[in-house]
Amino acid sequence: MKFAPTALPGVARVSLDRFVDARGFFARLHCPEEFAAAGLPFAPQQTSLSRNDAAFTLRGLHFQAPPYDEAKLVRVVRGAAFDVVVDLRRDSPTYKGWIAATLSAENGEALLIPAGCAHGFLTLEDSTDVLYQIDRMHVPGQARGLRYDDPAIGVVWPAAPRVIAPADLAWPGLAE
Repeated sequence: MKFAPTALPGVARVSLDRFVDARGFFARLHCPEEFAAAGLPFAPQQTSLSRNDAAFTLRGLHFQAPPYDEAKLVRVVRGAAFDVVVDLRRDSPTYKGWIAATLSAENGEALLIPAGCAHGFLTLEDSTDVLYQIDRMHVPGQARGLRYDDPAIGVVWPAAPRVIAPADLAWPGLAE
């Protein structure tokens, strides 16, 4: 795997080393030793899948409330998505900053997202599946979120969402 830092401390792009032959390819999606050697220790405890039927489905911006906040490795295994991370760590020099990456089954890239950051995505293709590896077990009742279009953050999405859950539309802005 290859690890590339982003403009947000602790957020890294993770690229696959593909072993290609006549059958296709083989790649490791996570290896604790490789992550630790890159200075990014990450040990998933839970794996989840988000199935999204339609292009331009928006999910987010989501996070877990402290002390239940979680780190996650997010990867698209079918289709493509515009993936966004927002830094909500008040002591971070990039507090309220955000980065985005296009993750796709084709490019095989993932984002490692540390605890204290919000995450969301906009699918770019029909039938997009997003795989999450999470470093702690989910704690019911601790889910939180921010409006995807909060002007205090200013995420520039590549298109308007066509499908979005009422719960995601009801999240407050950062100032609230």
